[in-house]
Amino acid sequence: MAFEVTFELKESDLEHFRNVMRQTKSGAKKLTEAEILANAKKLSQDVNGDVPAFVSERIQKLETLVAMIEDAEWKIPDEERADVLSALAYFSDPEDLVPDHIPALGFLDDAIMIELVAEELKDDIEAFLEFCQYRTREEGRRGMAVVTREEWLEAKRRELHSRIRNRRSSRGGARSGFRSIF
Repeated sequence: MAFEVTFELKESDLEHFRNVMRQTKSGAKKLTEAEILANAKKLSQDVNGDVPAFVSERIQKLETLVAMIEDAEWKIPDEERADVLSALAYFSDPEDLVPDHIPALGFLDDAIMIELVAEELKDDIEAFLEFCQYRTREEGRRGMAVVTREEWLEAKRRELHSRIRNRRSSRGGARSGFRSIF
């Protein structure tokens, strides 16, 4: 028998998560990029088997965030790289809000945090996924073209990074919501 639970996070609840992320960001300064990425990957590997769909769906978003950092051809700009790494640092602590070893609920706080971070980084994630699709499509299409792989990837990368910056400035230059902690 399945049991469904639905809940709503109020602004005060979100503020709690923001505070936790601020504390994590402060504590993550002692972690290297490699440690942060390894911990995020470990969480992704640990979430297997019988976890709620809400959790497993968010873990895919976590994997996308890791890929954004590791993809050498994406060349994520420094500011965005720092934002993503700050977000990923949260997943370095298995004894976070809800300890990960608690059955069914242990990864719930991680899934909520992933969703909040993914919402704030949605322009970045959308651009990265578009870049990946473009790269795959062009690899199959270009063949022996005169334009080099690096040239066509650089053109697309510049276009997408510019779009991210333009979307941010169209919102008044201020960072919105959850992301303001970065």
